[in-house]
Amino acid sequence: MGEIDDAIERADREAFTKDPPKTLKGQIGYLLKQLGSAKAVASEIGVTADSVNRYRRGARKHARADVAAKIDDAVRQRWQPMVRKRRQKKAATTTGITVETRARFGYTAPVGTTDDGRFRRLTVHLPPRYAQRLFDARNTGASDQQMREIIAEGLKEIYFQDGGGRATGLSDVTLNDIDYLDLDY
Repeated sequence: MGEIDDAIERADREAFTKDPPKTLKGQIGYLLKQLGSAKAVASEIGVTADSVNRYRRGARKHARADVAAKIDDAVRQRWQPMVRKRRQKKAATTTGITVETRARFGYTAPVGTTDDGRFRRLTVHLPPRYAQRLFDARNTGASDQQMREIIAEGLKEIYFQDGGGRATGLSDVTLNDIDYLDLDY
């Protein structure tokens, strides 16, 4: 997963209205309900179906650290999908998305102005159309670079050009060297 994908995943987790199962037995039980069989769960987390059944019965109380991380990720990806969908739909239609980042921004500007890239710390609220484009791109398997371009385009319009009120000659804003990026919706 890329930086943008991770940021969307973190924002989705903040929407949980109920915490996911914490015990190994509870997590395996949930995955069995979601995926239907021990064989399917086993292929998802990289163990044998016998191991999955041992976790389910409680014969094994702890999984190896790498397997435990895979189990936790698999549960969190599937946890409360309707809550995630509702929140994303609201962001894409009415509320928009807030981007907080510290990154190097580069851009192409008219002659006589500075277009040297530099680090900036920004917190900018983007309109719903950018949230919709970002979610659509993620759902169609877009690369991290393509999702960066959507965010950069939104920052260009809202932050750098102030909705068309300034820097109208500015084009091709790029988002590079991301120190951190956080999304909220």
